[in-house]
Order: sequence, then C-alpha cells, then structure tokens
Amino acid sequence: MTTQERVEKLIEQGPGKLPGAEYRYDSFKTGEVLLGKKKNHLPAMGWNSWNAFGSGNTEALTKKMAEKLVELGLDQLGYRYVVLDDGCYKPERIDGKISNEEVKFPSGFRALADALHGMGLKFGMYNDIGTNLCAGAAVGTCGQEQIDGKSYIDWDIDFLKVDNCYYLWDNATFSDAANAKYVYAPRIRSILIRGNGFETGYSAVKDGVLVGQGAKKCEEYVENIGTFDGTGPAESPVGERSGELCFSVNVPESGEYDLIVEYVSGEEPGCGSWLQAAVGGQGELFFDDFLPKTDGPDHFAWSPVIRIRLEKGENSVRLMNHRRQENTLKSYAVMLNGLNEAKTDHDVILSICEWGKTQPQNWGYKVGDSWRILNDITFRVGSDGDPGFGSWENDYTAGVTSQYNKAVIMDEFAGLDKGWNDPDMLMIGMNGLDEVMCRSHMTMWCMMNSPLMLGMDLRRVEKGDWMYRIISNRELIALNQDALGVQAKRIYTSNQSGSALSEEEAGKPVDQAYLRGNDRVDVLAKPLSDGSIALSFLNLSGEKKTEGYRVDADLIDRLIGRKMVNRQDFAKAKSYRIRNLWTGEETVAGSGSFGVDALDAHDQVTYRITPV
Repeated sequence: MTTQERVEKLIEQGPGKLPGAEYRYDSFKTGEVLLGKKKNHLPAMGWNSWNAFGSGNTEALTKKMAEKLVELGLDQLGYRYVVLDDGCYKPERIDGKISNEEVKFPSGFRALADALHGMGLKFGMYNDIGTNLCAGAAVGTCGQEQIDGKSYIDWDIDFLKVDNCYYLWDNATFSDAANAKYVYAPRIRSILIRGNGFETGYSAVKDGVLVGQGAKKCEEYVENIGTFDGTGPAESPVGERSGELCFSVNVPESGEYDLIVEYVSGEEPGCGSWLQAAVGGQGELFFDDFLPKTDGPDHFAWSPVIRIRLEKGENSVRLMNHRRQENTLKSYAVMLNGLNEAKTDHDVILSICEWGKTQPQNWGYKVGDSWRILNDITFRVGSDGDPGFGSWENDYTAGVTSQYNKAVIMDEFAGLDKGWNDPDMLMIGMNGLDEVMCRSHMTMWCMMNSPLMLGMDLRRVEKGDWMYRIISNRELIALNQDALGVQAKRIYTSNQSGSALSEEEAGKPVDQAYLRGNDRVDVLAKPLSDGSIALSFLNLSGEKKTEGYRVDADLIDRLIGRKMVNRQDFAKAKSYRIRNLWTGEETVAGSGSFGVDALDAHDQVTYRITPV
C-alpha cells in the first residue's frame, strides 16, 4: 500500500469511536492512568539532536555527543538519554516498516542502541502521531502503531518523543486546515425536545447556558464550541479550556426523547461539524459523530433525530465537542499500547510533543511521562541554536520567558503520580542567551521539574567553562531530581496587576495568574524530600532591580505547606541554614525571613533553606 493509499484509508475510517469512557473529557480529572502507564519517573535528562543539528544529525555525530557526555561526566549527573530527533529515517516505509536512513545511520538503530547502552547511556527516538514527521518523511505512526511499537522494542529504545505534525484529526502543523471540522461543534441556533406528550423548543442564545470557556453567543447562534488551541501563548493553561452549550430541560416523566438540533456545519476554527450530546455529567454520549453537511454559513438545517434519555424533572442537556483532546489522547494511547503489545514490562519514557495544542496538562498524565506545554523554544534549526529571534522573550517561536510564564503556573498538573510539564529543550550554550540568562534558564527548569534535555553541540563544552559550570551544577540538578517530585510554586510576584493578561487574570491567586509581561520579579518555592525548601528569586526583566524582595516562613507554609515534609519543623524552626546554590555561600538566619537586596537584569538568586 502506498503512503497516499494509507492516508486515504485512514481518512475514510475517521477518528473512530472512543475505546471507552476513560478516554472521555469527563474522565480527565479522575487521576486514572491508561494501559498500565508507569508512574514515579523523575524528569528525563539527556541530550536531543534537533536544535544543534536538525535533520542533519548522523550516527557519527550521535556517538560523538554520547562520548562527550561521558567525557564531561555529565552522564554521572543524570544526563543519560541520547535522543535522535527528526531526520533519522528513510523517507518512506519499507514493507510497511520504519527503517534507518542508511547514509546517515549506516549501522542501524539496534547497533546504535547497543553502543549507547555499552557506554552506560540510554537511547531515545522520535516519531509523530500524524502521517508524516515534521520534516516531511512519510513514516508517522498514525495507523501503524502496533508495527512501530514492535520496531522500537526490537531496537531496545528507552525513550520515545512523539510529535504532532500532519495529524489527521486536528488542524495541527502541516495538517489540512479543514480538519477544524473535527475540532469544533457546528454553530447552533436552537434545539427541539419532544416525546411522551412533551414538545418544547429552546433558543441557543436566549435559553442556552455557556459552561466552561471559549464558546460564545452571537446575535442568532452560539459558536466556538470546542477546546482552546494552546500552541501559542495567548491563553492561560489554568482553568476550563473547553466550552459547552447547555440547556435546562424539565420533562413530566422519565423516558426516551427526541433531540433535534438546528445548526450550520463548517470546516474552520469556531465552526466545525462534529457534535457530542450528553445529559448530565459523566453520562452516556447519546451522539458522537459528524452532523450532515449544510449548504453554507447562513443555511441552518435540522439534524437527524438524536435519541436521548431524560429523567422526570430537570435535566442538563449538553452539546459540545471535546474531540480535540479526546482524539489526541487516543492517538498517544494507541502508540503506548503498541509498545505494550511488543513488550509488556517495558519502561520506555513517552514524551508527548503536541506543543500544548490540546491542553495536555488535562490528560497527558494518563499515558505520558511529560508533555510539551507550548510551541518550540526559540532556535534556528541546524545552526547550533542561532535563534534569529529573541531567545529570552519572544512569543512565536517561544523564548525562555514565554515557556516559563506558562509552565510556572502549571505546578498542580505535575507530580510523580502524573508526569511533568515540558517547556522544551534547554537553550544553554546556544547563541542568543548570555551566561546570566543561561543560569536563570537552568534555575527555572530545575525548579519547575522540567525535563533537562541539552540542545547544543556538546563539542563546544569543556570542563570548567561557564557552560559546563551551569549544566553540571549538582545542587540545581538535585532540585530537579529530588525524590519528593514536587514542582515549585510561585508564591510572590512583584507586578501581578501590571503584567496580567486581563483583569480576570489579575484577580487570580499568585500561583495561577497568567502573566506575560516580564518587568517583574517572581519568587518560587519548592519543597524537598529532606524537609528543606528551595527558594528562587527571579528577575525576568532586562533592568536591575534594587528595591529588595523578601518572603517569610509563614507565607511559604501557607502556600506550599501541604506538600512539605515535616511541615511543622520548618514553620516553627528557631533558625535556618541558608545555602546559595550558585555561589556555595552559607549563612544562618535567626528568623524565618528570606530575601535579596537586589537582582541584576535577567538574574536570579536560589537558596536551599533547611530548618535547624
């Protein structure tokens, strides 16, 4: 079967039914994982080929990077995963299977895995839930997950990064824009409920109630019923990321009723063709499919009859489309199942890389060990990270602070029992960031329990130089790899109202308000397994701050105490040992007040504070 024939067959089949209620939006808050997904993995550490080499990576370069990890002793600090990103496969499948590009990877992937394992390292690879990889090769896992799962297990991989290009069930990167038809419900003008001697019409605008966020009422209809696109920095990751249209329907007796929807279908953001209908929370989906195509944007039509069950009295009839999240969850789950079928006891780390598009902080824990939270971090691929953009602060492609600003308020989504928010690879040592910025960058990622994946050409690093001193800081790495596995929480910011995206955000607690302006100082607190806490004072701005910043033990206890070990020992200590994790300087404080007098532009001060 040719690639085109395979794609056409997949499109004809469509996304299919959900395997069960555990894949539905209503199950996202249960905390239940799927397919035996293993828990308690600490954030992955290693090196990824993409930023430095792009599709030009080779077997020889990969081995040189691995040798450099060992030579520098970085492997002993935890940097063990060596990950081949895009560009390592042949452009087409051979006999239905993915295979190594023979010029760049002449020995094959199993031989490379054996070589890396022989060095005490771990081997990682890359694919995509779409039909093609982002660089174009027609070897995406879509529809081939069982075959590919066996290949990866045969190659003895330890890590699999799975991207989201050319995805058939969403308008993702390089996907058909018309795939928005899967993502949004149609525009809805009214509904009719009838049966058992009851018949009543309801206006979507006058009688409908919008639940969650995103859906909006226009003059005659409701549109934008679906899930926010989280790829860019425009929307907060906290709160309901989907919207529904709900009606309160009071019927005289229990039984089967007809639901008929007046709608317009489309294939664009805000107006799609896929509708889901349910009654009440956690209830059965009475409809989950396309509605028939209508004649145009102004030609409303009545849907076929949808049979629903209503109970005597008041019922909540829900019209929605959560398939953007459910389809993506299903696709990653199918890939995980492919690995499971090939080897039941595998311990492959599954790195979900859909750029935050479908709000994976809601569902990623069910199948993945980490999930990207935003678009790619700034780089110019294949030129060792020469960005061509502002690497510190830039929204598209996202800079360090854009990634940080989202990830820092996502701490409640992460943990050993879930997985980790992934603000993408480290930019340390790559053009566009100076030494001070890189120290702060490393601090942010370590405090936030982000995966620590180096992206530079490691041949540029020598023991003792500034790049080495940053990436080898044992005390910072210890925060990231602490056994308690708790992401830091922002407990203070100097300019919440001035930097907030909106008045609504400004009114949120400091750990939840989505702040995009960088003229501020944040304070992060992270509980550690020995009862101490890490405290970071971060200056995101390009100007020195001289006013001084302090927080006290009472504030720390109030905001992260429930996550601390020996909480009372910390709160009631008579003194505290304070260690600066970048300078090594130690002091003892007789009170529970901790702070800095000044912070240079883009700089930070990070302490480990231990009750005495």
